[in-house]
Amino acid sequence: MSFLANASAFKPSRLVRSALLASVVALSGFVAAPVDAQEIRAVMHSGIRVLDPVITTAHITRNHGYMIYDTLLGMDENLKPQPQMASWEVSDDGLTYTFTLRDGLKWHDGGPVTSADAVASLKRWGERDGGAQMMFKSVESLEPTGDKTFVLKLSEPFSYVLELMAKPSGLPTFIMPERVAKTPAGESITDYTGSGPFKFVEAEFEPGVRAVYEKNEDYVPRDEPPSWTAGGKVVKVDKVTWVVMPDVQTAVNAINGGEIDFIEQTPIDLLPLLQANPELTVEVLSPLGYQTMARLNWLNPPFDNVKIRQAAMTALGQEPILAALVGNAEYMKSCGSMYGCGTPFATDAGSEPIMSGPQPDKAKAMLEEAGYDGTPIVLMQPTDVPSIAPQPVVAAQLLRQGGFTVDMQPMDWQTLVTRRASQAGVAEGGWNMFFTNWIIPEVWSPINNPMLNGGGKEAAWFGWPNDPELDEMRTKFAQASDEETRKTIAADIQAHAYEVVNYIPVGEYTIPSTSRNSLSGMLKMPVPVFWNVEKAAD
Repeated sequence: MSFLANASAFKPSRLVRSALLASVVALSGFVAAPVDAQEIRAVMHSGIRVLDPVITTAHITRNHGYMIYDTLLGMDENLKPQPQMASWEVSDDGLTYTFTLRDGLKWHDGGPVTSADAVASLKRWGERDGGAQMMFKSVESLEPTGDKTFVLKLSEPFSYVLELMAKPSGLPTFIMPERVAKTPAGESITDYTGSGPFKFVEAEFEPGVRAVYEKNEDYVPRDEPPSWTAGGKVVKVDKVTWVVMPDVQTAVNAINGGEIDFIEQTPIDLLPLLQANPELTVEVLSPLGYQTMARLNWLNPPFDNVKIRQAAMTALGQEPILAALVGNAEYMKSCGSMYGCGTPFATDAGSEPIMSGPQPDKAKAMLEEAGYDGTPIVLMQPTDVPSIAPQPVVAAQLLRQGGFTVDMQPMDWQTLVTRRASQAGVAEGGWNMFFTNWIIPEVWSPINNPMLNGGGKEAAWFGWPNDPELDEMRTKFAQASDEETRKTIAADIQAHAYEVVNYIPVGEYTIPSTSRNSLSGMLKMPVPVFWNVEKAAD
């Protein structure tokens, strides 16, 4: 009788459970803590190796950022910017923003947070974030005016300043000490001093095994109730440990046995094993969900040819990929909007090629017309993240049916995160295609969406589209003074992005989290956070 197959019926003693778990978790480096310890033990969607939340948009690194850093602004559940580290005033002409840091802000080493820290952090963020790059083209100056005040002056209208500074994902405005923020934007930081609600325990960090965070006793939360990334970040436990368990069945065993407290992303096919356990709560914490998509590399053949990019989109389809990724209609839906369905700028403009489903014969004809010579597509497949592993497998099959030669290369997600930053040719370790996921609040406008950036090798997100026309359209969007004009421009941007195949949306999905009932206060929001969470004796 296997423990996994009978998880809902078999309830062994704590001692027996610990013995059963010992063999399956040993390779993960996980060591069970006492059940009554004020520690949350969580299995996140991926292990973490990259610790700089400015140099990558990887969600696990973003999650790490929210643990140890704070942001100038937060975004509440009504999608409105709110003060977090700073309040603000805007001049009547909309060109001058004056920010004032709130009292009680301290770095983890005890020093005060100053406006010079905020300015240096914003400038580094401005070099990496796609929306911020656009904003800074309109920034005349950004300077401290006192220890707690700084002023951002625009040379021309830009209507999304506060929304960009408050956005919960992509690259949030994590504030670092000035000495750290002066690290070149293309170089990883090595000092992880923050001012946020948790402290990173660097001495206990084992890449690919565990990351440990302790309560920051000096953190002063805001007085307001928590709402998404806004409001009070009240830490109610002593410690949070992220445990890496690449095998999802091991994680299921561990949470059923009470040896971990939380699984960020629960595979849909294993839900019955968890839903049958009355000691667990399975729920979707991010109702807006995710958009999953393919990104093509414009630098390397054959996708340096727009006709061949169009053929790839024609070969793919949303339904086969969603079926492999999710397979449960309750948690997935087709959607042709690059901004997410149900969002203010949702539109079908230009989406017919991907919404028509796989068209292999048409793709073959397009490849013949484009002169495709059989150059292999290097498709990177992460094997250790259930929410990204299936898409490349299905895509490889569809692309081959459409006439492409495909070289699918398995690797772990952190290797992919590192490799996708390479602009080298394929023979030198580069790539042609990979899949990733974004939470809907990361993509729901042309300014927020990290992919809709035409800045090429110098400024665009991985894949590096060189598309000045796209950036001109985004500038018009940011300067528009009314919502209807913005909606029209957003639709035009999407139609253009589909035409040049900036990226290929392949549908939307939600994914449930699982927590033991000893945890309470988990916030329903796009980013998994551990403030406001209490842990009772199990």
